[in-house]
Amino acid sequence: MKKNDEIDQMIKEALSEDEKELFNTYDEQSMFQMLGGLFQGKMKWLNAGILIVQFVFFGLAVYCGYRLLSTSDVSEMIPYGVGVMFLLMAIGMLKLFQFMEMHKNATIREIKRLELQVSVLAKSLKKD
Repeated sequence: MKKNDEIDQMIKEALSEDEKELFNTYDEQSMFQMLGGLFQGKMKWLNAGILIVQFVFFGLAVYCGYRLLSTSDVSEMIPYGVGVMFLLMAIGMLKLFQFMEMHKNATIREIKRLELQVSVLAKSLKKD
């Protein structure tokens, strides 16, 4: 990791002020910034809808879990147990979808950084 930081520092020193600002916009993000990035761009409504569905599923899973633990009849326990299992798996799959979206956004950001570096290199080669 230290070597990557040294390379980034060398690149930043070689850039002009405008290029440094552009380079910094594609810098690495924290987890909270990546989560906020889910709600920007073309997929923001889908991700907001998925978040709402996750909250609804979690509420239903809590309700089913409560009913599962509060009943003593096995024939009533089975549907509530299946409901808890299904809802928790659905929440997990929706979370995986959002993590893949975050990974896609990080990959796109890295590609943009590479494009910037290539354009700076091409500009410096044209000057020589």
